[in-house]
Amino acid sequence: MLSEFRPALVLLGVFTLLTGVAYPAAVTLGARVLFPRQAEGSLIRDGATIRGSALIGQPFARPGYFWGRPSATSPAYNAAASSGSNRGPTNPALAQAVTDRVAALRAADPGNTAAVPVDLVTASGSGLDPHITPAGAAYQVARVARVRGLPEAQLQLLVAANTEGRAYGILGEPRVNVLRLNLALDARGPALH
Repeated sequence: MLSEFRPALVLLGVFTLLTGVAYPAAVTLGARVLFPRQAEGSLIRDGATIRGSALIGQPFARPGYFWGRPSATSPAYNAAASSGSNRGPTNPALAQAVTDRVAALRAADPGNTAAVPVDLVTASGSGLDPHITPAGAAYQVARVARVRGLPEAQLQLLVAANTEGRAYGILGEPRVNVLRLNLALDARGPALH
């Protein structure tokens, strides 16, 4: 009977080493050599200080900053709790959340009568999206310019400079990384703390 178990145990050991140790080590090493920034989490640094990741949204609530998409996680932008709300377009809770978010945006900038871009009032599938649309950034330019005392034209140029195009020229939509935009904004003048 031991002769029947021996090949199974040897194969278990070999495949454990192969798929549980060798393969993950090779993939990790390859990623660190070929894609070091991405392998470390696409961290955005300000000197030696890590300010966040380009892949995970950050909470910005002050009116002098551009705001990202709402987070579906609790607490907000918690990568360990990544999930969508799973609310469909006919769900009354989603409709109420959108209504409340529109009201908050209108209260923060009462003079802005433009249509509110959908990405500013709905969470992404992961609840962690670090990007907004160029329209979402443009909607906020007047508020940020007023609070910071900057010309709107200067902020429009800053938004344009921080707008990423389609991946490989064809995939996805143009987008603005909110953390990078706000760091560029702070670099133009005093940071709001």
